[in-house]
Amino acid sequence: MSTPRTTATPQTASSARPVPTPEQQRVLDRIELQRERLRARRAARAQARALAEQAGGLTGGEDASLALRAAGFAREHPLAVAAMAGVALVAGPRRLVRWAGILLPMVMRLRR
Repeated sequence: MSTPRTTATPQTASSARPVPTPEQQRVLDRIELQRERLRARRAARAQARALAEQAGGLTGGEDASLALRAAGFAREHPLAVAAMAGVALVAGPRRLVRWAGILLPMVMRLRR
């Protein structure tokens, strides 16, 4: 006939586990705290990534044209754009064209 089955209850399974010493319990507590910190960091990183993707749509993102990215930069950093415009006015158009002829090929090479 059938033999009686013995099923392990949670109570009997936990009683088979040895009780940790106070030193071991401190280590286990530190491990649990570290796991909680890692979970929180992972959640914060995922949230920041989601916010960056939403903001990327407004400022142009990585794959957007140079004009869209420049407009996004100008929206985010108005003081820096005003300072650069002031420097451009002081430098004059001839110097700006000369420096653009030097810097533009360098920037284009870096983008590859």
